[in-house]
Amino acid sequence: MGIERNKASEKVVIIDYGAGNIQSIKFALERLGYTGILSSDAEEIKAADKVIFPGVGEASSAMKKLKSTGLDQVIPQLKQPVLGICLGMQLMCNWSEEGDTEGLGIFDVDVVHFEKTLKVPHIGWNRIKELKTDLFEGISEQEFVYLVHSFYAPVCSETIAKCDYGVNYSSALQKDNFYGVQFHPEKSSEAGEKILENFLKI
Repeated sequence: MGIERNKASEKVVIIDYGAGNIQSIKFALERLGYTGILSSDAEEIKAADKVIFPGVGEASSAMKKLKSTGLDQVIPQLKQPVLGICLGMQLMCNWSEEGDTEGLGIFDVDVVHFEKTLKVPHIGWNRIKELKTDLFEGISEQEFVYLVHSFYAPVCSETIAKCDYGVNYSSALQKDNFYGVQFHPEKSSEAGEKILENFLKI
């Protein structure tokens, strides 16, 4: 009963800036007993216990939407745990080759396109490995997750999980209170749900 009360009182905000797959994340949170609040309001985002920063689509247009709301200034200053998902994670990096887009500069790595010899986008299930931090507590090495992307963050000092698609790349990043995952936890079955739950417990 106490756990349920904690979940009910936990304020989880999903940043709503018109470039995220927010409904499926909201449903995933509900399955875990949490209520996700969709918001683009800077003060509400700052007041959250946890923040989820989703993203689908193209980097430069998503960044323009962030800038138009001023959230490009808000997100890097957040002090609570923040989870970027897919394009959200890529926008948290220094720069993206997609649309020559300057990112939020949270993760010290540039996002680049997969080699032209590979089929893109990389769609479907792939294994994650070399898992680090509490985000992957209870997750097995070589667990399957679901991905859809044509650009990737190379392995760097902030890499906490790797994936292999013609090259070893970062499937997750972490710096201080900021976490990012290239895969979609909300579409990654039980493993994805567990990773999301781990984030909510940080």
